[in-house]
Amino acid sequence: MVGDGGDDMLSWDESVFREEAVFEIDHVPETFRHRESQLESLKYALRPAVRGSRPLNTVVRGPPGTGKTTAIQKLFGELAARTEVRTVRVNCQVDSTRYAVFSRLFEGIFEYEPPSSGISFKKLFSQITDRLVEEDEVLVVALDDVNYLFYENEASDALYSLLRAHEAHAGAKIGVVVVSSDLGLDVIDDLDGRVQSVFRPEEVYFPVYDTPEIVDILRERARRGFHEDVVDEETLERVAALTAESADLRVGIDLLRRAGLNAEMRASKTIETTDVEAAYDKSKHVHLSRSLRGLSDTERALVRVLAEHDGERAGTVYDAFHAETDLGYTRYSEIVNKLDQLGVIDAEYADVEGRGRSRALSLAYDADAILDRLE
Repeated sequence: MVGDGGDDMLSWDESVFREEAVFEIDHVPETFRHRESQLESLKYALRPAVRGSRPLNTVVRGPPGTGKTTAIQKLFGELAARTEVRTVRVNCQVDSTRYAVFSRLFEGIFEYEPPSSGISFKKLFSQITDRLVEEDEVLVVALDDVNYLFYENEASDALYSLLRAHEAHAGAKIGVVVVSSDLGLDVIDDLDGRVQSVFRPEEVYFPVYDTPEIVDILRERARRGFHEDVVDEETLERVAALTAESADLRVGIDLLRRAGLNAEMRASKTIETTDVEAAYDKSKHVHLSRSLRGLSDTERALVRVLAEHDGERAGTVYDAFHAETDLGYTRYSEIVNKLDQLGVIDAEYADVEGRGRSRALSLAYDADAILDRLE
């Protein structure tokens, strides 16, 4: 068995990892495979910026873990070498209001944060556009995970300000790349009419990777991240099969890292399928962990209440939430809608005898898995 013999054992100063950072979820790989057509479509939309013109606005859609953010980061990295183009990627899971978005743009342009208080949105907006005009720069903004702006009812205001910037400030040139992982969200139809009238984007779709593509991508990550012969082909294919079940490449990347850590726990120089299986229970919840990290304390409180009262009537859930937070039904309903859109819960209307139609709430994940990740 691997790990029994001295030659198969790691010494104190050894590791199975050559470069563990390549297994970080936000790592941008040197080789970006199986997204050539999507990259070409994005380059087509962004090319006018290199010539000093406003680029074409673009909507990038696709399920989680299909390479959307990596594609944006790769192209923004290339554009950063162009002195006439300024690029800023905004993580809308973190910056989910119009003001927060423009604060991030300010930071990207001026390379320091705006004052935390005392500056109006109008002044913040003017300083950004004035600087762009003064430097004769084109700004390309990526609103990554834009669905979070929709969840907070901030998307229309944020996009309206960006898309109308050249009218309010002559000479300002701003292009927008909108990135969404929520396939239930229709980015165009869910915007206000005033935004729809000026937002005519190109659309680029990122499909789920198929199993051969997953194997190819994970093999390249393993080659760069592990020492030689740490992972054999059989083990790699098992990782790929588990990744395909989740339809999220991030699961496979996280799974390789955790399996490597499990091998090190055994002081083994090689990863076995048992290391993979032991790691899967945590790796399969990558999307859940990410969703929960982006929630406010109040939103996390409702998730905890739901987990503790799973299967009980919606009225009981609300009573427990109100007792913990002292918030009313309107805010409760707003948070339920957001958690439903995020896929953390399923909220469906059902007929309740004697009470008409009522929403039935159920967790989309095991309650223990949710509670573990709320700690």
